[in-house]
Amino acid sequence: MDSDYGISIWGDDNYIIDKDDIRVNYGSKPSLLQLTQEIRSSGHRGPILLRFPHLVKKQIETLFAAFESAKSEFGYHGSFNALFPLKVNQFPNFINHFVDISSQYNYGLEAGSKAELIIAMAKTPIGAPITVNGFKDKEMISLAFIAAQSGHNITIIIEGLSELEGIIEVFEQMSEELELGVIPNIGMRVRLHSTGIGSWAKSGGYGSKFGLTSTELLEAYDILCRYSLQENFSMIHFHIGSQMSDINPLKKALREAGNIYAGLKQRGAKGLRAINIGGGLAVEYAQHSSSQERNYSIREFANDVVFLMQEIAKSKGVDEPDIYTESGRFIAASHAVLIAPVLELFSQEYSESGLRLKEQNPPLIEELNALFESITRANAKEYLHDALDHMESLLTLFDLGYIDLEDRSNTEILVNLIIKKAIMLLKNEDTHELKRLENRIQERYLVNFSMFQSLPDFWGLEQSFPVMPITHLSIKPTRPATIWDITCDSDGEIGFDPTKPLHLHDIDVEEEEYFLAFFLSGAYQEVLGMQHNLFTHPTEAVVVFETDGSYQIGDIIDAQNLLDVLDDMDYDTVEIDKQLKGAIEKSAITGEKQKESILGKLYLYLSENSYLKTTQAIKGKK
Repeated sequence: MDSDYGISIWGDDNYIIDKDDIRVNYGSKPSLLQLTQEIRSSGHRGPILLRFPHLVKKQIETLFAAFESAKSEFGYHGSFNALFPLKVNQFPNFINHFVDISSQYNYGLEAGSKAELIIAMAKTPIGAPITVNGFKDKEMISLAFIAAQSGHNITIIIEGLSELEGIIEVFEQMSEELELGVIPNIGMRVRLHSTGIGSWAKSGGYGSKFGLTSTELLEAYDILCRYSLQENFSMIHFHIGSQMSDINPLKKALREAGNIYAGLKQRGAKGLRAINIGGGLAVEYAQHSSSQERNYSIREFANDVVFLMQEIAKSKGVDEPDIYTESGRFIAASHAVLIAPVLELFSQEYSESGLRLKEQNPPLIEELNALFESITRANAKEYLHDALDHMESLLTLFDLGYIDLEDRSNTEILVNLIIKKAIMLLKNEDTHELKRLENRIQERYLVNFSMFQSLPDFWGLEQSFPVMPITHLSIKPTRPATIWDITCDSDGEIGFDPTKPLHLHDIDVEEEEYFLAFFLSGAYQEVLGMQHNLFTHPTEAVVVFETDGSYQIGDIIDAQNLLDVLDDMDYDTVEIDKQLKGAIEKSAITGEKQKESILGKLYLYLSENSYLKTTQAIKGKK
């Protein structure tokens, strides 16, 4: 990893390292530690999710600037429009700020369920686009009709022929009952032959879950003509997958969709004026230059879309389509960073003070001790190989009962110390063997968060996220690190990867606090997060910068307390309260003051969240 934790790769100039600290590269440039301490000073503990609306604004401006530049460069006549897919992040502290920031761009919202459609109807400015994707019943279609009657610019995207039949039934029913004057626009999602790439490749191709084949597309258009609704057919839509790391699959899909658009125009679809290219614009999550995820720039992305749409329209003699995009990850990912305190470091037992050498030790242990005491840069590789060989022999002797538990402990400690010393002596030799051996001496950092709640894509898809400490950045980190969350699940860890190593600092958390930051967590992670072990969404706060560069921390929502968590699980919390209180009343405790004291502690704990208290908080340290 680069010495800056790869911030020059994934950071997009949003953060800067200043001596010991990482700072927000905006306004007065507060450090993440400063923001964390301000929130914690109000009594908030556990992990904290910081939201930065100015980074949402930056992404929106970047997206529109790229497409406006491409339109100008190629003389493109169609418009550019954007919608945010609500499935990426429906949380109010994100959506409310997003709507305020994006209104000047006529930015819309995309809904994929009834609840999301209600949010879109309530939050989208009149005139800004709304698209309705996913499977729909008549009730959902009716909501879209109500939105159109309310003045919204809404498009129902047909995923199958049955939905088109539903639209026609609702149209006929509501026209008769309500004398409708306005109906929604109609779009059709196309099932392309082209596929995406990576974990979400199955969103495209003939085997994809959504969309109409070319045969169904023609049948759907004929049905629209039969009911005189062809003028309402305004958009074709496709999506070949999220997080497209390679631009080439998109270019292939654009050519395919562009020719479908042109074919329908030539068939007489006069109302058809737009192509919605869906989402997929990738975010760079990599911290190592050798594992970068995106092979294109935003400028290249926009240029390819505009150029290909123009080229096809010109060759087919049809109007250049308006371009719509539903890029959600690109807009939301960077706005959120999770800050979580390290609670404990494991594996520190491998220190010289832990040795229990006897007056007379097994010969191989005596040899290991001699190797440790005499290892130098010149003999480091040889001694390292000897130590590893001795360890295998000694563990075999233990299994056969020839050496005891203390001997085994001494073996583990001495070999670990030799590996550490060899790596330090050979640190300038970037060999595969040394990287592999770092796995043997890794430190386990117990961090106060839930992987399943806050980074579910790491657990489910092995999607990496940039992680780094927010302090001690002027000190070279030396500890190969595995990160453990606090759930009771062995999957709740970010294991040390020698090909993409993470190194952290050797810290005594009983003497000083040490926080880790997990970046680019603003897309999908919150909405997909699960309450494994009943750990809930962390405390969140919004950091808003004023025009003078100062900032305000607001919209703080604390993590749910224990009773609220149980209530969400449909437990009868009143009954639980009675049972807990009754158990104390009936207990062997005789003193009323003792009972009152225990009840007081119980209700105090019930009013707090599930996350653990740090050592410093327990000991009363700052």
